[in-house]
Amino acid sequence: FFSFPFYSTLSRGVLYLVSRRLDTANRFGIINIMLIHYFYRSLLPAASLLASAAQRPSACVYVATSLLLANSHQPHVASAADLDKENEVKSILQRMESDVLAYRDEMERVYSSRCETKTLTECYESNFNGCSSAFPNQQCMKADELVISACGNGESCNALWDKRISTISLPASLTNAPLGNPSDPEIIESACYSRLAEPYMVNKYSADEAFWSKYNVQPSWTYFGAHNGLFRKIPATHEEECGLYDPRRRPWFVAASSGPKDVVLVIDTSGSMNDYNRMNIAKEAAITIVDTLTVADRVAVVSFSSAAYQIGGQDAMVRATSENKKMLIRAIRGLEAKGATNFYDAFNVAFSALYKTIRTEATSGCNVAMLFMTDGDISEGPGEDKVISLVNERVKQFATSYNRKTTIFTFSLGQGADHKVTKRIACSTNGIWTPVDDTGDLVSAMSSYYKLYAIGLGEGGNDNFTAWVEPYEFNNPAGKRGTTVSAPVYDRSVSPPLFLGVVAIDMYMDAFEAVLGENATSSNMLDRFVLLSTAQCPTIELTECELDALRLLGGEEATCGVCNSSDVGNSSKTSSYSGIVPEKCPFQSDLPNNLWHNTKLEGYGYTERTCCENGGTVPSGSCPVPDEEVDTGPDESSGAVVGIILLVALVLGCAGCICGC
Repeated sequence: FFSFPFYSTLSRGVLYLVSRRLDTANRFGIINIMLIHYFYRSLLPAASLLASAAQRPSACVYVATSLLLANSHQPHVASAADLDKENEVKSILQRMESDVLAYRDEMERVYSSRCETKTLTECYESNFNGCSSAFPNQQCMKADELVISACGNGESCNALWDKRISTISLPASLTNAPLGNPSDPEIIESACYSRLAEPYMVNKYSADEAFWSKYNVQPSWTYFGAHNGLFRKIPATHEEECGLYDPRRRPWFVAASSGPKDVVLVIDTSGSMNDYNRMNIAKEAAITIVDTLTVADRVAVVSFSSAAYQIGGQDAMVRATSENKKMLIRAIRGLEAKGATNFYDAFNVAFSALYKTIRTEATSGCNVAMLFMTDGDISEGPGEDKVISLVNERVKQFATSYNRKTTIFTFSLGQGADHKVTKRIACSTNGIWTPVDDTGDLVSAMSSYYKLYAIGLGEGGNDNFTAWVEPYEFNNPAGKRGTTVSAPVYDRSVSPPLFLGVVAIDMYMDAFEAVLGENATSSNMLDRFVLLSTAQCPTIELTECELDALRLLGGEEATCGVCNSSDVGNSSKTSSYSGIVPEKCPFQSDLPNNLWHNTKLEGYGYTERTCCENGGTVPSGSCPVPDEEVDTGPDESSGAVVGIILLVALVLGCAGCICGC
């Protein structure tokens, strides 16, 4: 509907604000209201309906109504063809959301069988690895399905895939057992129970081929990212860069696990951050956090040393669009470490950015996460007590005046970092403090913020919450744009629900462009996905013990002392810890010591594993590959042997190579 001519940019913005608090079930209701209103050219009733549904302040309603009436002097008659186009788009979006929720239900169903002996024993050597396994049903992609540039332009060569199996990818840090297996029992359990959903994934992909064929579009990937880093997807393809992909660092995962939010990153850029490469570590962590945000989120980045300032030339938060994220990432990369350490000014500037954004109602309307990174003690400005007083005062102000819950996440970087003040700040505001060694993983530590919100998102009115990602360019085929719809997965048998991971479905934008005659990069297209990403805000209602259990994931030192870690899962006082800390399956001896069906392709390069001649079912050495992609596998004299070994090969598992995920 935003493609209709009478909606100015300003009108769209105000309508977005008016509708911001509608729950997920009413999002398509807004579309229907606006379609009816447009058809009958009745602007005031439409504004009244929106205002009533959203229950927004009268001033906002007045502005929205005025803007709509300002456009009413220019009559427009929507053609039946326009209405049909919008209704068809709406039906596609509804189908995608319905599909991802059904997939979520299936993953939650199979999780209930995760500890059964049959689940674990049949999992032995029954999974396929995206870097080392050969696969049974491989076919060379047709040019009208997909073109992988590493293998050619599709005219004579392309890449192999298998539509009848799923594949698993794991970050290299998790594959610390023989043959590239994980050693963590919980990751093994995740591989085994998610394998039970494979028949559903295969059948769904087959149904998707039939549905998308009427738009002359190939269905894209369906996948599951576990909270521990395991990634399973269909169709099966080979990973281009093995061990690099981590689903927990992708926008579709964070959006579905945390909901809409305002995020303020506060980065220490004092001179001591030059030690032990801390400045670069902090910048890369901040960049990763920014990159995982979506159009449903707002973001600001504050740099502080002797004084603090908001980077990017902004004085308030901005929507996390692709362009805004690129702008912030460029600014983060340009940060330099110098000067003293002024905590007070850092928090003052961070809260000011929040205040300006909330006052103009330009926020997500949901929870606020403030992520504070430092390696030092206060060396300039007001001292510890005044800093903590400022933080407590502002947190209380936002809660009472604006009904906004602000959670402070503090991170102490390196062995010599201040622990006392940063921990006091977190504990005094029901926040989370995490110490990170110089050799530790700051990015993983900073994921604690979405884990907290994931718990809240599993309760209340968000049962059917889905998240959408702004249309983006898939890695393969180059230049092809798509989007992702995702939904969080929980064990709902415990309270609070235990967050398990995220299911997601990719789709190409070709169908929308064909129906609407509109480019995927247009502002009208973005408006649709902004509206779709609206959800009820996660309500964080944890007991002190439950919150301390979440802190315990960062080590016992990170707890605030309200509960004993030895009590986890053992006393009535902490009986709900099962929803925070996963319980292991009782029969650990049943866990398979090898997940992989085979590792026949171990050591072979990407193009050797995947490039094929059109119509073929095995890799071909005659396919063109760029010089820089000539792999370091067995030498050319072993070509005949390699051909036999790869006869049964199938390509697998993507991580950021072939799929858009």
